Amino acid sequence: MSIQVIRPGLLTTVQDEGRIGYRRYGVPVGGSMDMFAARAANILVGNSRHDAVLEITMSGPELKMQTNQLISLCGADLSATVDRQPVPLWRPVLLRAGSVLKFGACRHGLRAYLAFAGGIDVPEVMGSRSTDVKTGFGGFHGRALRAADALDAGGISYEVQQWISVMEMQLGDNRTMVAPAWFLSEKERPDYYEKPVIRVMQGQDYSYFREESLKIFFSENYMISPHSDRMGYRMQGSRLELDGPLHRLSEAVTFGTVQVPADGQPIVLMADHQTIGGYPVIAQVATVDLPILAQVRPGSRISFAEITHDEARDLYILRERNLRLLNQLIRRKMAEMEVIS
Repeated sequence: MSIQVIRPGLLTTVQDEGRIGYRRYGVPVGGSMDMFAARAANILVGNSRHDAVLEITMSGPELKMQTNQLISLCGADLSATVDRQPVPLWRPVLLRAGSVLKFGACRHGLRAYLAFAGGIDVPEVMGSRSTDVKTGFGGFHGRALRAADALDAGGISYEVQQWISVMEMQLGDNRTMVAPAWFLSEKERPDYYEKPVIRVMQGQDYSYFREESLKIFFSENYMISPHSDRMGYRMQGSRLELDGPLHRLSEAVTFGTVQVPADGQPIVLMADHQTIGGYPVIAQVATVDLPILAQVRPGSRISFAEITHDEARDLYILRERNLRLLNQLIRRKMAEMEVIS
């Protein structure tokens, strides 16, 4: 046992990049809602992008470290502390055995991602360690964490072990945690801010909507309904209407698909979305803006702006290049610390 759960928080689950290749059987992809924050957290502790992390929603858990643990926290700021000392975000942090990681008020965002060096060691189900709470499989016993649960971190590479050894020397006998001075700067992260503008492309049924409804869709501030969850964000605003009856078969949908049901209120499908849907599709959220959307709290407002498929592709490629560069830089940092040791 590496990590003991003292309090579970509101909704803390094990997540990774999801189940790829099983949608034809009706199995959702799932995985982390904010994939950027989850990947960045893994990179900062020397993990693979496929390693499992903890997704912490709104109110965080209380976790006791049974052994020294190299962690990183990315995404929302949930006022994390160890022995009343603030835990820095977006950087690697070594915590001493026996220390207790606590979370307080949610300052901004909605979901934080906590990575441990080696990843969360739970069995793979259909190629993923992600928790599917609705169906009760994957993750830690197919559910959110509970008090008295015990988690284990997986094995780490030689390079990461050497990095931890150097940090343990800096930890000394009296310090509870130690972190390097460097961190992932704000300009390298998604723009988590109030009332974000979410970039979308035209959906396959875009032309079937009334002109006035299209104007409303791109000019109105929509409120995210309190009834939203990991499956979908329900929007509250002016009613969107079709130009006439539309008879269509159910078709494949994905993370970010914007459907408009009979009540005219858009629904943006999120990580735990169903595999097919029959509602008219007005738009598709650009992949790079899904992490931003995932951090917007229910009751907050968003708006939509149209971009082309080419623009969305170029933004995605740029983000992937930046994440690969970050991974290379972290590996270089580990190598430099190894030489120092």
